[in-house]
Amino acid sequence: MNTALKTIEHHADVCVVGGGLAGLCAAVSAARHGASVLIMQDRPMFGGNASSEIRMWVCGAHGENNRETGLVEEIMLESFYRNPYSNYSIWDSILFEKVRFQEGLDYLLNCSCLDAEMEQNRIVAVTGWQLTTQTFHRVAAKIFIDCSGDSILAPLTGARFRVGRESRNEFDEDIAPEQADRKTMGMSCLIQAREHAAKRRYTPPFWAEPFNKEKLPYRRPNPTEQNENYWYLELGGDRDSIADTEAVRDELQNVAYGIWDYVKNSGDYGPEVDNLDLDWIGILPGKRESRRYVGDYIMNQHDVRSEGRFKDLVAYGGWTMDDHHPGGLRTPEKPTLFHAAPSPFGIPYRSLYSANIDNLLFAGRNISVTHSALSATRVMATCGTLGQAAGTAAALAIQEQTSPRGVYEKHLDTLQVWLMDDDSYLPFQQRPVPKLTLQAKLEADGQDSENLRNGYDRPISTADNGWRGKPGDAVTYHLAEPACVKKARLVLDSDLNRRTLPEETRYNRPQRSNYFLNNKPMCVPQTMLRDFRIDVRTVDDQWETFQFVQNNYQRLVQIDLSAAGPVSAVRFVPLTTWGSADCHVFSFDLTEA
Repeated sequence: MNTALKTIEHHADVCVVGGGLAGLCAAVSAARHGASVLIMQDRPMFGGNASSEIRMWVCGAHGENNRETGLVEEIMLESFYRNPYSNYSIWDSILFEKVRFQEGLDYLLNCSCLDAEMEQNRIVAVTGWQLTTQTFHRVAAKIFIDCSGDSILAPLTGARFRVGRESRNEFDEDIAPEQADRKTMGMSCLIQAREHAAKRRYTPPFWAEPFNKEKLPYRRPNPTEQNENYWYLELGGDRDSIADTEAVRDELQNVAYGIWDYVKNSGDYGPEVDNLDLDWIGILPGKRESRRYVGDYIMNQHDVRSEGRFKDLVAYGGWTMDDHHPGGLRTPEKPTLFHAAPSPFGIPYRSLYSANIDNLLFAGRNISVTHSALSATRVMATCGTLGQAAGTAAALAIQEQTSPRGVYEKHLDTLQVWLMDDDSYLPFQQRPVPKLTLQAKLEADGQDSENLRNGYDRPISTADNGWRGKPGDAVTYHLAEPACVKKARLVLDSDLNRRTLPEETRYNRPQRSNYFLNNKPMCVPQTMLRDFRIDVRTVDDQWETFQFVQNNYQRLVQIDLSAAGPVSAVRFVPLTTWGSADCHVFSFDLTEA
């Protein structure tokens, strides 16, 4: 290493490499659970495929009430409130501030991990090169989490990994090819259009690839569709999805500018595209697949189809097994096959830590799965929940002075409780309700108040699992005897099915594919409680308003009650919503100090 250039030393409990949605959620969750954390990201912003550099939708589980909560939902709701017009710069800022202002979390942007120091089967430190400052950064840590997508720590540490498609007989997967190969799903550079009040012309560069209907047998552009982002302009799966990235990027640029020439100038679309202008084309390809780590368990197609009911379930998916042909746009075959998968299906913790590197976790599209299972686990809302699970596990390992595998062997129940308490939904699990809550006498206006302490924080099947009342109705816990209460935990209704949002915004979440003159703004879901208060009854039998919450737009709300001292009762009073006539709440818990 060149000693003429400065090296800055950092020390942390946890080092996260990669700052996409998985890495961001991993870093924030580890810090919130008390670990000192540093996240190293090789781009100038956080978000990865979801950032303004790539602009892929944050997709996840299909089906009623299956939307991912926890940190993923927290970020989405922040954007609904702050970013109604889907400005990507504001979206980037929301992701950035989650890291920048999180206590216990430091960050390095524009810093690419290029080296790792080992002691036997443990990582001691990693070193990154920060382009903007021309500085090396060495980060020593106890636990490392690789969320880089391309699994950069695998070749640097000797961690076991796989690339490509398994043979059909290795895991008896009927959607796998007969013979194993190193082919992957490809990468895409997306396109966004903007509608104007007058006609716009387009002149393609000389190097744009020409297109016509015959060259697009399966994917014909639909430029006036709200959700058209041209994701199917995909290449590179039949090449090396890491080593050939630059060459594939150049070819994707030829394709993207040529496709827009076809849309604007072929005459096939008529006057409906006259006022559309090319607003943005991605220059950084969005990847779907490259290296996948090998953990203590390799999740496969059968695990997905059997709902993944693992004892060590720490996250879930619900996307179809959406397997893209390696040839992408060039294949004469059908480019994408959607193999059925249940929603939700569980993902095990054993697929999030290395089989042979003792202090290495990972989260995102690089977890320990077969190619077939990856086709369902790779979408970003799923990756975000995986990141939250990995970050929480890392913090627990630090607290208990153990390894990631040690968490599985001795502290799995605690990990699952921590995740559920943070509103990270775990299918097929019931969240333990604090004893203080269960032992209190519950008095409530409205309907179904016992649902507030049943351990389920969303509708499941036909069970609503919520309390419903009118503004001003009260829910009160009368304690068996006066006690100091640590916190009140509320889970509110963020409309997981997004039916109270404009219809065009429901599919692609806070991100837009195109900007049309008639676009409706995003909004906070109308079911969300906007204003409410928490009252306490003191030991001298006097009711006092402890906290009046205004302009709330988050689903998980935790109120620190430690300053109230001993109380004999706690009352929750919803006052206004963001539009719904009724107030709908899933959980109201009290935790003893």
